[in-house]
This record gives sequence, structure tokens and C-alpha cells, in this order.
Amino acid sequence: QVQLVESGGGLVQAGGSLRLSCAASGSIFSINAMGWYRQAPGKQRELVATITSGGSTNYRDSVKGRFTISRDNAKNTVYLQMNSLKPEDTAVYYCNAEITYYSGIYHVTGDYWGQGTQVTVSS
Repeated sequence: QVQLVESGGGLVQAGGSLRLSCAASGSIFSINAMGWYRQAPGKQRELVATITSGGSTNYRDSVKGRFTISRDNAKNTVYLQMNSLKPEDTAVYYCNAEITYYSGIYHVTGDYWGQGTQVTVSS
């Protein structure tokens, strides 16, 4: 019914920038909170940043001042602008969203994940 498709990952040198995008598609009624998580090899998945439908944001301490999360509600898309990248930012980045969609005559709410996009920062 709903899918999230990410793009924008890649290889960048330390100090560089990348912009991740995540577009939701399907029979969407509304999208509540959206966020980005990351998972480095051998580590647990961790929260990077979240944004509510009203635009309130939250960041993990290690990315504050370097990363910016934003969303375009008309396009059902969330972005993560990453500046001043560090080698420790290397991970697979996953998009997450709480989405309410149409299912027949009903509205169904679920939690959805993108497929992940690799971000590699070289020193």
C-alpha cells in the first residue's frame, strides 16, 4: 500500500556534504512524523533526526549543527542535508515514517521503513 524510496547516498571526503531524500508513495491519507536513522557495521540502528508534520525537529547530539532535516508535505518527501561530514557518520541511512493510508473504506496507520542508502565518509 505504501513504500518509501530513498536516494542521495554515496562516497564523500571528510568535510563534504550530501543530501538524502526519501519519497513516500501509495494511497496516502496523511504522514505524521518522519525521520532518519542510521546503522554502522556491528552497531545498533540509531536515531539521527526526526520532524513532525508541523515541522518540529529533533537531532541526536553528534549531528546538531551539521545536519538539517526538512520535509515537503506536498511531495510526501523528507530530506536530510548533511554538512561537515565525518568518517564516524559512515553508515546505512534509513528513512522512517508513520503513514496513514486508505484501505478500502478504512484508514490504516503503520510504521514504514525505506530500503536504506549507504553513506561513506573517507578520512
